[in-house]
Amino acid sequence: MSPPFADADRLRALSPLARRAILAWCLYDFANSAFPTVIGTFVFPTYFVQAVAENETLGTAQWGLAMALSGLAIALLSPPLGAIADGAGRRKPWLAGFTALAVATSAALWWVRPDASFAPFALVVVVAATLGFELGTVFYNAMLVDVAPPPMRGRVSGWGWGIGYFGGLICLLLCLVVLIRPDPPLLPLDRTEAEHVRATSVLVAAWYGLFCWPLFRFVPDTPRRARLAAAVRSGMAAIARLWPELRRRPAVARFLLSRLLYTDGLNTLFNFGAIYAAGTFAMATDEIILLGIAMNVTAGFGAYVFAFVDDRIGPKRTVLVSLASLAAIGLALLLVRSRAWFWLLALPLGVFFGPAQAASRTLMSRLAPRAQASEYFGLFALSGRITAFAGPAALASATSAFGSQRAGMATILVFLLGGGAILATVREPPATPLASRNEMV
Repeated sequence: MSPPFADADRLRALSPLARRAILAWCLYDFANSAFPTVIGTFVFPTYFVQAVAENETLGTAQWGLAMALSGLAIALLSPPLGAIADGAGRRKPWLAGFTALAVATSAALWWVRPDASFAPFALVVVVAATLGFELGTVFYNAMLVDVAPPPMRGRVSGWGWGIGYFGGLICLLLCLVVLIRPDPPLLPLDRTEAEHVRATSVLVAAWYGLFCWPLFRFVPDTPRRARLAAAVRSGMAAIARLWPELRRRPAVARFLLSRLLYTDGLNTLFNFGAIYAAGTFAMATDEIILLGIAMNVTAGFGAYVFAFVDDRIGPKRTVLVSLASLAAIGLALLLVRSRAWFWLLALPLGVFFGPAQAASRTLMSRLAPRAQASEYFGLFALSGRITAFAGPAALASATSAFGSQRAGMATILVFLLGGGAILATVREPPATPLASRNEMV
């Protein structure tokens, strides 16, 4: 274990250009986190279900179908796109293209008026925006191996997650205090046409576009290795050999399987936590948004602190500690009855969201061959999406069978603990460059 100030000393030992590249890379998380916070979770889904769809039941079903279709598309596209990018040798053009798609489609949601006739348009645009956001993340995550020296990848990954939570928090606060709550509005927005809510998508687009540019300006890209046509051919060939190759890399295969399970649990917790709070503890919408803001604060704090823990004890242990803590606090949340206890437990729960995800990214960067980073991060994205239906399906089945939201939420613990059990069997590579990782078991 390094001494207390070794982290700062190691950062100062980097060149100014390297430090600037790390900061610029982290700022992309600050930029893109506005999208899942505002459009993916707290504001636009609620607007769509309550104001755009014919009714809330139909709207919920339509939104769920759209998210399922986007998840399927992401699962199918992530591995081949990652392989093609590795063959071409450059990642920034791909990231720029998908970022532009996410920014443009986020802004286009302004045109979704509170009328059921706009529901198809809204769903198509949201699917396209989600594809831009998620597929861009494949290439953004893969750039970690180029930006951060191996001994610092845990810190840099955690800093990115922490700054991302902070960015989502600030953007959500701006939405709340500048656009949604003021009545009369601070800006010339027609509340009868829900322009104060629709404007949040424009704010997200501006936020995303503004804060992503340092990455494209200051983070160096890998050299070009082949033309696009040749990269497509080599990428498709890489995909064909990738699955058999996993047999020679059992550590990678087990890690991806474990992540498949615990990411299902995490995503289900994100997607249904607010529903549980509203249904079981009778929380109003304003209180749920405030809870989301508060949990973003604790999540950002956790991601920042555990960024150092990651490099000290390793990403595998960091993920295991996070999953165990989430399961323990989650069990307590299922048992408590008062709203005060729910708040007291929900806030520390947020501390472990970021570490579980950031350290997973670090572990993937250690397990993946450097020359195939995008390719393997495509599999990483696939493992987080391919069974995205399983967690919600299990929750819905248990809720229906037992007639209880608590019973449904309890299924999340199975996914978290099951994923952790498989991860415990993975041998973690050291934080140093290796010529070959074929022997990892």
